[in-house]
Amino acid sequence: MLAFDFPWMFAALVLPILVHYLLPGRVEVRPAVRIPFLSRIQGAGGSGEIVRTSGKGISLVVQCLIWFFVVVALARPQWYEKPIERTLPTRDLLLLIDLSGSMDQKDFTNESGQKVDRLTAVKGVLDEFLKDRQGDRVGLVVFGDAPFLQVPFTTDLELCRQLMEETAVGMAGPKTAFGDAIGLGIQLFSESDAPAKTIIALTDGNDTGSQVPPPEAARVARDRGITIYTVAMGNPETVGEERLDQETLREVSKVAGGEYFLALNRDELSKIYQRLDEIETTEVKTVSYRPRDDLYYVPLSVAVLLGLASVLWSFRSRRDSVDASNVRQRLRVNARTFELEAVDP
Repeated sequence: MLAFDFPWMFAALVLPILVHYLLPGRVEVRPAVRIPFLSRIQGAGGSGEIVRTSGKGISLVVQCLIWFFVVVALARPQWYEKPIERTLPTRDLLLLIDLSGSMDQKDFTNESGQKVDRLTAVKGVLDEFLKDRQGDRVGLVVFGDAPFLQVPFTTDLELCRQLMEETAVGMAGPKTAFGDAIGLGIQLFSESDAPAKTIIALTDGNDTGSQVPPPEAARVARDRGITIYTVAMGNPETVGEERLDQETLREVSKVAGGEYFLALNRDELSKIYQRLDEIETTEVKTVSYRPRDDLYYVPLSVAVLLGLASVLWSFRSRRDSVDASNVRQRLRVNARTFELEAVDP
């Protein structure tokens, strides 16, 4: 789209007219030579006239065109390209996924009714959850014996979904270091300047390998402005090392200003993420930039070319006039000489 950055410059189009009618005319005084024998010079020409060889210079029409293109250039014409939009992240969302051995239990049902393990159910629901996280930067931490960064904070949700799909049970060890996973998340958020910081933790067992207790890590997260939501997966009646420590998970979410959820099957897990989507609403901020190219050089070049062409044309016309005058003078002189020879006995 063509637009002008300074459209008010077009008011200058009437400036020559105002100058012509409002300002006094130019008076030019030139030195002159008084010739008392001018009539004899005219008689020597043979026709009694003096040939004037000066031209009029640039015509009025060309002058108006030159001024028009100069004003267009001063108005700074610009060509605007299609706008480029970029989404600014308004929240950093970190997913903590438990990959301990108990996540291999096939007590969840997928959409087709088949029995799947807990991690597969988590992947399916999280994949749908991430599709609606436009405007967020998402990171992924997996934990077992120790926490590991799988995906740093990124707006590339497709990459996050792909790397989450590549996770497997036991790849981080058989134990559950939930407190250390929160600690790693706090370190990741230390370099974040997002207005909102959220952790969603999924685990099916109690903490068996952390150096920092989960409630203590949750207090540090609260002081850093980080909200933690915990999702417990598995049977609450399980005993032993694989028992579900609901009390600790409730305390972690309460201390960090989040909520605690219990997922006993895939449908409940899906409802939990719908609930999280309602709580953690996404505020999308976009920055729009429209590239533009300056075109002032086009009318300016036209004005320069018109001026050069007019000067060259005026110079050529003046030269042709002088040449024609010289030819007529020579013809008159030759005719005068012929007359004198004819009269001379």
